Amino acid sequence: AFSLAKELGTSTSEAQEFIDLYFERYPKVREFLETCVTDAQTSGFSQTLFGRVRPVPELKNENKMVQQAGRRIALNTPIQGTAADLIKKAMIDIWEEMKSRKLKSKMILQVHDELVFEVPENECDRIETL
Repeated sequence: AFSLAKELGTSTSEAQEFIDLYFERYPKVREFLETCVTDAQTSGFSQTLFGRVRPVPELKNENKMVQQAGRRIALNTPIQGTAADLIKKAMIDIWEEMKSRKLKSKMILQVHDELVFEVPENECDRIETL
């Protein structure tokens, strides 16, 4: 609630009310998040939807702060890790398609969920359709 309060410019108690209301309206989200943590505690790792594994030894640490860091890893990996897997898959698919079409365009940068290309003027329409 502290980070949300800071982000929204509100009190921690008001931010906590937002969080509570969110989970009240979407109880399956809370279930999913709790499952992410319990699965990681049981197996010792967290996993993306594509099966990429991230060990989470922090969950077994005696230090509560380290355990909390492990909880965040266990929560974030299935979500952010899967998003990373998806963008990498998209990059490969687009690169292969550009290659098969013998395009001169270049994929030059990936930032979070965005891909940046250098595209010759005469290829703009073809790149947009990828």
